[in-house]
Amino acid sequence: MYLTTLPSVLLSVIPLASSSAVRRSLPKPAGVALQQQPAITPSPALWSPTKTLKRRGVVSDVISDASSDIHSILGGLGSNIPSYVASGVPNFFQDFPTGADVQSSLGLADDQVKALPTQVLNIPPYGNWTDQGWNVRFHGNVYKQPNISESKLNDLANVFLIGTSVEELPPAEASQARNLTAEIFVLQQSDQNVTFNLAPAPTAGASGEQGGGGAVTPSGGKQQIKFPIPTTPEGDYDAFVPIKENGLAAGNSTNNIQRLNVYTEGDINGNATAYLAPPTGLTIISDIDDILRVTKIYAPKEGLLNSFARPFVQWDHMPDIYANWSRSIPNLHFHYLTTTPEQITRNYMDFIYKTYPGGSFDTRPLNFSDVSATLSIRKYLLDKIFQTFPHRKFVLVADTSNSDVMKDYPQMVNDYPGQVQCILLRNTSATDPEDKFPYETSGFKGLNESTYMFFRVSDDLANLDIANGQCRNMTFPQNVTFSLQGLPFGLSKDKGAGNHLVPSSPWILALVTGALLWGLGLGL
Repeated sequence: MYLTTLPSVLLSVIPLASSSAVRRSLPKPAGVALQQQPAITPSPALWSPTKTLKRRGVVSDVISDASSDIHSILGGLGSNIPSYVASGVPNFFQDFPTGADVQSSLGLADDQVKALPTQVLNIPPYGNWTDQGWNVRFHGNVYKQPNISESKLNDLANVFLIGTSVEELPPAEASQARNLTAEIFVLQQSDQNVTFNLAPAPTAGASGEQGGGGAVTPSGGKQQIKFPIPTTPEGDYDAFVPIKENGLAAGNSTNNIQRLNVYTEGDINGNATAYLAPPTGLTIISDIDDILRVTKIYAPKEGLLNSFARPFVQWDHMPDIYANWSRSIPNLHFHYLTTTPEQITRNYMDFIYKTYPGGSFDTRPLNFSDVSATLSIRKYLLDKIFQTFPHRKFVLVADTSNSDVMKDYPQMVNDYPGQVQCILLRNTSATDPEDKFPYETSGFKGLNESTYMFFRVSDDLANLDIANGQCRNMTFPQNVTFSLQGLPFGLSKDKGAGNHLVPSSPWILALVTGALLWGLGLGL
C-alpha cells in the first residue's frame, strides 16, 4: 500500500461533530498556580500579517511525481531525490488540511466554531540581548479543536498507516494515533491577539542536572506581554518582542542562559519555556528525527508507525552524550530544530524535555506549505538564529538522510564565517540497511576537515571536546569523496563517510533505481 491523494481521502471521512475529540494535555509546569482563563479576542486594530503561500496540494504532488523523480534519478543520479526525503519531512507529514477545509468537511457553522474553546500551541522560544535589552522570539499557532468521534478518528488515522490499522494496534499506540490525528484536524484561528505571562522557570529538560540543564533560573523576569501582531491566516504568530528586565540579568553582564516560563492566557496547555541567551557562547543546533529519536523517515511503513503510533524512542546513547555536554560545558544553549509541521510537534517537545537537556525549539510553521518552501525552511530557520546571535558559535548536529542538511549545514560555514564550530552527522546509510537513499557530500569540499565528522554510533562523540573545537574522532577514517555517497549494495566509491572504501560498479544506475523503488514501496 502507498499513500495517494491525502487531503481528499482524509477529508472525505471526517464526520459531522457528535462527540468530544480525543485530546492530549501537556502537564503544567510544577509549582505554578493556575492562571485565569480570559478569552483570546480578535484584534481591535488592522495589521498586515506575513503573507502565506496558498498552494497546499503537497502530498498529492509529491506522490504523483514519485515515479518521475525516480526516472529523473536515472538521468542525473543524486540531483533529484524525492522531495519528501530531501527535506527531511516524511511524505505523510507534507500536507495537512487547512481550518477552512476541516470546517467545511465537518459541516460546522461559524457559530459552532465560535463556541469551541481557543487553544494555543506555544513553541519554546529563544531570546537575545540588544542595546535596547532582552527580546524574545515568541512563535506558535492559535487554533480550535473540533469535536470528532473516536470511530472517525480511527478512520482518519488509518489513512496514515501502512499494513495495519488503529484497530489492530495495542491500546496505547491506538490512543497515540488518535491523539496525533486530532492535532492535525484543527481549525486555525486568524486575526487573534495573544497574551503571555512570564515567570522564572525552576526546571525544564532532563539532563540529570538541577533544573534539567541548559539554563539557570533567574531571580526575576515576571511580567505580562501582549503580542503586538494578530495571527496570520493560518493562525501563526512569530516575532521578536522586547521584554523588561524586572530582575533578569542583563545580557552584557552574564554568561548564563536564563530560563523563563511562558504562560499563554486563555489556554493552560499553551505553556512553554523561553531561553535567554547572551550575545556570546556556544549553541547546539540539533535535528531530532533519526539523530535523537528513532524515526526511519526513509522507510515509510516504519516511519509512519514510529511517528504516529509508537512511543518515541531515543536513538542509541544520545541522551548521555547531550547530558554530558550540558554538565561539562558551561552555559551551553540547546536549540532543537525540526522541519516537522508545528501541529504535530507536541510529542516532539514532550519527548525532548523528558529525555534531553531543556532548550528552545524551531518547527515548520503553516506559512511554509508548498514543496519549494518546505525544501528551504531549514535554511530559513538556520539563518534566523545565526543572524540573531552573530557572535555566538554553533555546533550543528543531524544525520545524512536529509539532503537539505547535507546542503545547508556546510553552506552555513560559508555564509557565516567563524560561527560554525562543528558539524556532526550520523551516517544513517552506513548503520541502517533500510536507508537506501544516497547522500551528497560535495558541499563539504573546501571546508576545514577538522570542523566536521560523519559518525556511525553515538559513542563516536563521547570524547570530543567540542567547546574547544575538537570535532573529529581520529580513531576511524572519514572517506569523504565530495560526491554522491551511501549508494546501496556498496556501489559508492566508498560505503559512506566514516567507512571503508569499496569499488564502484558499471551497473550503478539500474541497481540504484531498483533500490529506490523498493525503498519507496512502489515495486518494480
